[in-house]
Amino acid sequence: MSIQKSLKIKGVAAVILCVVALGGNIIFITPTDSTRVTGGTGTAGGTGATGGTGTTGGTGATGDTGATEGTGATTGCISSIVDANNQFALDLFSSIKNGTSGNIFFSPYSIFVAFAMAHEGARGQTAAEIQSVFHFPTDNAILRSSLEALSNKLNEKDANYILRIANALWVQKNYTLLNEFLAVIEKYYAGNATNVDFSGANEQTRQTINAWVENKTNNKITDLIPEGQLVPLTVLLLTNAIYFNGTWVKQFNENETRNENFKVSENQTVEVPMMSCNDTRATFNFAQEANLQILEMPYLGGNQSMLVLLPKDGNLASLEDSLTLKKLNQWRSELFGQRVNVYFPRFDFTTRYNLNENLKEMGMPTAFLHEAADFSGIDGTRNICIGSVIHKANVNVNEKGTEAAAATAVVFTALCSQNFVFHADHPFMFMIQDRTTGIILFMGSVVNPTQ
Repeated sequence: MSIQKSLKIKGVAAVILCVVALGGNIIFITPTDSTRVTGGTGTAGGTGATGGTGTTGGTGATGDTGATEGTGATTGCISSIVDANNQFALDLFSSIKNGTSGNIFFSPYSIFVAFAMAHEGARGQTAAEIQSVFHFPTDNAILRSSLEALSNKLNEKDANYILRIANALWVQKNYTLLNEFLAVIEKYYAGNATNVDFSGANEQTRQTINAWVENKTNNKITDLIPEGQLVPLTVLLLTNAIYFNGTWVKQFNENETRNENFKVSENQTVEVPMMSCNDTRATFNFAQEANLQILEMPYLGGNQSMLVLLPKDGNLASLEDSLTLKKLNQWRSELFGQRVNVYFPRFDFTTRYNLNENLKEMGMPTAFLHEAADFSGIDGTRNICIGSVIHKANVNVNEKGTEAAAATAVVFTALCSQNFVFHADHPFMFMIQDRTTGIILFMGSVVNPTQ
């Protein structure tokens, strides 16, 4: 199967490295030159107020990540953050693929930033494990300034594409967060705090957070927090949303799209709308090896592109298992402009992941353990841990471009709830009581329920 022409990408996706596995392809959406990312001018951050010491989180509106120049981050530091994000992308991709045989799509950058915020409040073993899994630098100052500068660069306005990244904190009303934590999140992540009521108005809170995500992702990510996900013990929820809308430099002609067979496996073939670009004037960055073709399709503006890895023998599993950051960077360096006839499927799908088990297996179990987690940098206590990590993404690739969206929620609960099992398969006592007064109205025990 050969590769096809340019499209328009619209979407929220992993901007540093967005990964799609579709049949026999691996696709990346990436800046055209991630090694030259420097601080720039982007959209302004939100205006919400944060709480002070001894106060709850602020009540202002959340906003997109800000655009402050002069972060002090060096090009080398920013490059190391890009490498850390991309290595995490490959690590998580490997973890996810072991549990699914279908399409994969997620935003490593969204998850990376959400956990950078969580890491700000982590201490001890909890912080060390998060740092290891996400390959964060050991110096928090470098992490903060580099992410801020990178965010500024990614949020630069360009008439040819849209790329938005936003962070927010949702805090249980009357729950106290440290002023230092709130200040760091607002300054370096442009994430403001909003008071909500997880215990008394659970469903309303869920809808409020989901509406924020929908707004930030152009309605591509809906219902990020599913019904029943938020428990009354929830005290804090961190969110990140990312949206990208770009147009192919060389768009596909819709009149040339034809239904063709797509070989899912040796035993399964499906019919898909196959786009094509055979324009003799069109050139693409292209390279190939004995068993692999690599194609780069740029978007207008020149900052973003889609990188497609196509195994010649259709053996996607072998490519996935052998892919490393070093190989990826090498293949990027081998690309050069060539005349290529491109054939590429049109597709649109959504994924949802609960990443608890993936992240535990990757090396950070402590953050999920109520008896061991240490997020005292968030609230000054050791009473909270991560209850769930939710990620949802959508990608739509067509003749004009691609629309992709992703959002991440890190849910913190007090004395993290466990899935207890109450299995009354042996003798027990019971009482019938009046809950208002506490008086016992009936009392008994069951030794044999069949008697």
